[in-house]
Amino acid sequence: MSDEKNSFENVLNRLVKLEMFKSFSAENERDRNILKSLYDCCTVKKFKKGELIIREGDFGDELYILLSGSVFIHRKTPHGDDIAIVTLNDSMNVFFGEAALIGKDSRSASITATTDCRTLVINGKDFEELSEKEPLLGYRVFKCIASRMQKSIAKANSDIATLYEALFLEIEGEQ
Repeated sequence: MSDEKNSFENVLNRLVKLEMFKSFSAENERDRNILKSLYDCCTVKKFKKGELIIREGDFGDELYILLSGSVFIHRKTPHGDDIAIVTLNDSMNVFFGEAALIGKDSRSASITATTDCRTLVINGKDFEELSEKEPLLGYRVFKCIASRMQKSIAKANSDIATLYEALFLEIEGEQ
């Protein structure tokens, strides 16, 4: 990553703004060293407008940090219709594909570049190896991922209850 725009100092300020790394400080020497080790494991991947970054259902083993551009997250309904979930851009300090850091699983949604994009990418195996050397990194990141997953599960449970209630009221109204 010799490109000046991708220098560690430039990326460091982005990293500490991300939810996943917000517990790290750019001013703390130990935190900087840990994030530098993380940065050294990363690669930069560029995507053209309209290019698929992640395909729902595919095996995924990489976490993406959006450095520039915007992406569209979408998924298929059980009938195969494409539904929009959200559009994200680099000013939102976002990452996606974080489940790849936990284990090998299929992607839960598709992500398409809506503009030319530049991402910082870390492979799950590389992250695991780094976390063994830097347990504080693994602890803080996995704590963040667990919190995100807990919120997703709570929302899904709420959505299921709402759908159940709507279905019940619909059936009750038909009688």
